[in-house]
Amino acid sequence: MELRQLKYFTVVAEELHFGRAAMRLQMTQPPLSQQILQLENELGVKLFERSKRHVELTNAGKIFLQEVRQVLTKLEEAKASALKAQNGIVGRLVVGFVGSATFDILPIIVRGFQEQFPYVDLILHEMPTPMQIEAFHNKEIDIGFVRPPIVDPLLSLLSVYQETCIAVVPKLHPFTQRASISLADLSTEQFILVEREIWPSWYDDIISKCHNAGFSPIIRQGVKEIQTVIGLVASGLGISIVPKSTSNFHMRDVTYINIEQEAPRVEMSLAWRTDEDSILVKQFLDTATQLIKCSKDSNS
Repeated sequence: MELRQLKYFTVVAEELHFGRAAMRLQMTQPPLSQQILQLENELGVKLFERSKRHVELTNAGKIFLQEVRQVLTKLEEAKASALKAQNGIVGRLVVGFVGSATFDILPIIVRGFQEQFPYVDLILHEMPTPMQIEAFHNKEIDIGFVRPPIVDPLLSLLSVYQETCIAVVPKLHPFTQRASISLADLSTEQFILVEREIWPSWYDDIISKCHNAGFSPIIRQGVKEIQTVIGLVASGLGISIVPKSTSNFHMRDVTYINIEQEAPRVEMSLAWRTDEDSILVKQFLDTATQLIKCSKDSNS
């Protein structure tokens, strides 16, 4: 059974006249009659009652017509879906992100992408940068919001922004009365930091900057997420150093304070597999690039 035979059958069933059906199909009548006969032989049922002056569907033909129309409709839908997928209008995109990306750029890019491509199923997974690198190697994610540096030939990176770090202290801390502090001012404080295995470059930079300021930080607690850092600082367990964008995360019982001169800096980047040829990944990167440029322009 061929698809064209089903289309021929549908047209004959609608016209109930082989001559008119042949004209509509832009073919001659004999081959059309032959195709319908072959279809009936293959099915083992008679689809039409024919006479020299009259053609009508048999009961079997009427039932077959209902089913064939559903099949043809599904085929058209499948064709349309395939074209949409090829053009990046529909599909599935898996995005990994570090928790701190939710404080600023992630919501902007995700919202902008969903507005442009509402039928793309966007799956978001929060995970630290080392886990994202592993997920890329396992082809578990397509795009990642990561914290460089990353040296991996599998991955390409697009810098989103760089920012300085600030101090965060409990609301009743004496430092809340000051507009800024130096790192040396933190020498006797107890630190709550994101663990080194979660964000090694940033952890090492904080330790190095503190050493340059003349002290080794007292680390009371290591945690896995920036949000947890803020929560523990709010509870009075210690202070921390966090990216400036973290101050967008409003919590009643903490205060954010600028660090003078020697403050650590961090970077946010988008990552993807270098050999990736997905149209969805390209569209996500294009959307992100446009929105990043708009964000920088508005802040300049």
